[in-house]
Amino acid sequence: MALNLTRRKFLQTASLAAATAAMSGCFANRANASTPFVKKPFTAPGSFADTTTAVGGVCEMCFWRCQLVGKVRDGKLVKLEGNPKSIDNGVSICARGNGGVKLLYDPDRLKFPMKNVGKRGAPEWKRISWDEALDECSTKLKAVIDKYGPHGIAIFPHGSSAKYPMTFFEHVVGTPNNSEASFFQCRGVRDMAYVATLDTAPDENVDMANAKVIFLLGGHFGENVHVSHVKRYLKGLENGAKLVVVDPRFSASAAKAHTWVKIKPGTDTAFLLAIMNHLIKTGKYNKAYVEANGEGFDKFKAGISHATLDWAAKISDVPAKQIKEVAEMLAANAPNVSIHPGRHVTWHGNDFQRERALACLTGLLGAIGVKGGFVKGKGPKVGKSGWPKVNVEHAEAHALHHMAKKHQFSPPGTPTDMIRETAVTGKPYAIKGYVGWGQNPIQTIPDQPLTIKMLQQMDFVMVCDVMPTDITMYADILLPESSYLERYDMIKTGVQWDLSGKQEQYIAARMPLVSPTSADHERKDSVWIVNELAKRMGYGQHIPVQSELEMTNKILAGANLSVEQLVKEDGIHVQPGVDPYGAVLKVKFFSQDVADAGFPGVPTYIPVPEPPKGFARLVYGRAPVHTFNRSMNNVWLMNEMPENPVWLNDESAKKMGLKDGDRIELVNQDGVKSETSSVVKVTPGIRKDTVYMAHGYGTKNPAMTVGVGKGIDDQSLITKRVVDPETGANGMRNNWRDDTAGKLTNSIYGGMP
Repeated sequence: MALNLTRRKFLQTASLAAATAAMSGCFANRANASTPFVKKPFTAPGSFADTTTAVGGVCEMCFWRCQLVGKVRDGKLVKLEGNPKSIDNGVSICARGNGGVKLLYDPDRLKFPMKNVGKRGAPEWKRISWDEALDECSTKLKAVIDKYGPHGIAIFPHGSSAKYPMTFFEHVVGTPNNSEASFFQCRGVRDMAYVATLDTAPDENVDMANAKVIFLLGGHFGENVHVSHVKRYLKGLENGAKLVVVDPRFSASAAKAHTWVKIKPGTDTAFLLAIMNHLIKTGKYNKAYVEANGEGFDKFKAGISHATLDWAAKISDVPAKQIKEVAEMLAANAPNVSIHPGRHVTWHGNDFQRERALACLTGLLGAIGVKGGFVKGKGPKVGKSGWPKVNVEHAEAHALHHMAKKHQFSPPGTPTDMIRETAVTGKPYAIKGYVGWGQNPIQTIPDQPLTIKMLQQMDFVMVCDVMPTDITMYADILLPESSYLERYDMIKTGVQWDLSGKQEQYIAARMPLVSPTSADHERKDSVWIVNELAKRMGYGQHIPVQSELEMTNKILAGANLSVEQLVKEDGIHVQPGVDPYGAVLKVKFFSQDVADAGFPGVPTYIPVPEPPKGFARLVYGRAPVHTFNRSMNNVWLMNEMPENPVWLNDESAKKMGLKDGDRIELVNQDGVKSETSSVVKVTPGIRKDTVYMAHGYGTKNPAMTVGVGKGIDDQSLITKRVVDPETGANGMRNNWRDDTAGKLTNSIYGGMP
């Protein structure tokens, strides 16, 4: 009951509707379009006065998807800017968004279909035709299906263009073995925990611009630059909001905080429980909201009664006085407080409980549907289009977590670790076909040796991507995809009410800013590729659309729009919005569904293992000019941040004989040593038991000539696997680092003091 009920509710929320309906249906082939739609609605200043302005860009240098225009000269994109019509990011784009030009023209981009005539992991590439590539892919995948069944295939997708192939393999072929990094290594835990508590996934729907207090648990605003979200955050600060940042590191957000809580990693839930217990015991919670909308409050109250300030202080290494100050600050300013739900939340394997606690704190303060609180704007409606659900019954019957009766609150798809374990052991069935689309699991998932072992035992490995990331070294057939600047495939909808004061909605569609065709490459879009594959595999009768353009128009038709109409409107349709305030959500302080599944019905602190003596816990995060490994070959962005400095406490560094700028390597608890080095950043702004680095560096593929060997790959050192029991998502901060000082030619294995 808990599994089906919660997953159904999750699928009904706006965030997933965008992912599974609008997004999965927004793919249309523009291979037959020789030129993109171009017009001149804006004046290009300065050296770009001789350019035309191509409208309809939707960025994918990260997944916030800002709306763009492109400056085009002689058919070549020379500059990207925010679309002035946008009520989301406006004319602003970040460094990564600007860097899209260098992705488009990166000489290392995949250009032609390739066959690996060498070994997986040490490939030797032979250029082949599209017919040869698709014939081999279809033959090999069909062989896997015929021998092992549709569930013998696993697909690892990521990004908007991956939705079309993902739903083909799920809905038509019938495999349940889909693992999206955005769910199982990022935000899936958050979404499922909020669904279990508030009956809705949160996205990042907090009204920070109108908040009196902004509460961030590990949020790295300024280092993770989602433009419109950062604008809301900064507007809130400009309007006088107090900022509370809970983080073991003095992050960019902590630098702006009124209160920095230098918490011990892994103890956040204890901290939250103590805040809520204090609010209840002192009567400083929103009694009216709780009485009207709370469920199981008495059980919740009793269940957290042990969480005193002193109890949490001992666990979290945060003074009881500071915990009380934070609680009192929230109470004094409630309900106009933004309790941010986070985004990347797969930390320690106890994450579902922490996210439930955040949702309960939001409800306890009555910070729902009010200015400054948790506010879900009502977005515009668009149409749907996508693959028909031909074989979903087979997929559901072979879902690994259903068969094992585990991870009852798993996000859509199958937990990554279950796919890997099944593929390697052959139990409960064989997985022998791998399809990768835009995801680099080598640098996404803990325990790289297990991922490689999974790939090596496959009968066939097919990978489609834009860049030669590390996963491409393991492909048997490698397919080159058009970039986000050369294709249709994304309908972006949204709302805006808190930046300008207007209540508005918008609809944008990704359109090519430059022609996708060229004499020097044979790249194709996902709709063309998958349709051709489907025909060869015997599924041609189920093809829903013939092109990305057709799919885009089909989706837009649900809003009485078309691509042609959007071009006339400068790439974005804006319409009146709906007042977002006043919504009421029920709050399951005690969740019977969670309890029935065998987990604590009240949010519970679950301790995580301590680092051994001489080791420190590694935490990682985002870089303001990079998105994971996706941007690590971008010459502009690598020029700004070519490696990831390792943050080390100044007192620890002094005892180790390290000074700022020294090169170091890292060794983990299993004796695994980083293959590359980076510089140390010596600072008092991090706890002694913690080291930090930005994620995404350490590329191993020599085909990435700009990024190869730059910085340290944090995932290569995360060999200890932990999964969140409720969701099956990975916990990735339970590995310890022994810092190794000295030059690479004379390494010293001194470790932490």
